[in-house]
Amino acid sequence: MLELSEKDSRIKIIKFRSNFGQSAALKAGFDHANGKYIVTLDADLQNDPHDIPAMINKMESEDYDVISGWRYNRKDTFFKKIVSKFANFLRNKFTSENIHDSGCTLKIYKKECTEDLELYGELHRYIPAILFWQGYRIGEIKTNHRERLNGKTKYNWHRIIKGFLDLLVITFWQKYSLRPIHVFGALGIGLSFVGGFVSVYLIILRLFFGAGLADRPLFSVSIMSLVIGVQFITMGILADILVKVYYGQNGRKNYLVERVIG
Repeated sequence: MLELSEKDSRIKIIKFRSNFGQSAALKAGFDHANGKYIVTLDADLQNDPHDIPAMINKMESEDYDVISGWRYNRKDTFFKKIVSKFANFLRNKFTSENIHDSGCTLKIYKKECTEDLELYGELHRYIPAILFWQGYRIGEIKTNHRERLNGKTKYNWHRIIKGFLDLLVITFWQKYSLRPIHVFGALGIGLSFVGGFVSVYLIILRLFFGAGLADRPLFSVSIMSLVIGVQFITMGILADILVKVYYGQNGRKNYLVERVIG
């Protein structure tokens, strides 16, 4: 590979010191890529480069910012296809974007789309959802998919669990990244109200009707609800502070500008 890059100056190879995962690999590629468009595809030869011209044509003719490949006739195991369909269904429900095959690596991006991406963990699977949330126009096109000839897939239950956890992070970040107090505070107030109401009810029974509290698990649950409710509210306040610190560093902004007129 190094010899190939020396023979052709257009080829740039980025060699990691260790295996940091696919998200890190894509992030490094985005950071070092030049040009108007960036094309990504797997190195296992399952993606078909012949689909790239049609994807570029769709992007330019319909003014999309990203075109995602859709492995319509996917050449993978039955288990992998079923899990992928379920994962795409969950992603669409959680994030409100409607890409059929977000896990397909064959995608074309306008360079500007990748400049504000922060990728870690298994977030490469949710790039369309992240960009959709940021206001970019996402399209898709049916692409060819070849059977794996070499290597072995690393798709397993560990990656499924990690992917689901990252989906929860993406969903939370989309809806509550600017005001986390809204979700934590709402939970805290709800639990505190229920716990306080039940506690007052049981105390009234104890004071006026002589009912015992020691043998009533409901009283312990109400006190626990009060405590957890206060903790949720505190977490919301701390999360709000952290968000302000996050956006205050390195000139980060909570918006993206498409163009300035005048």
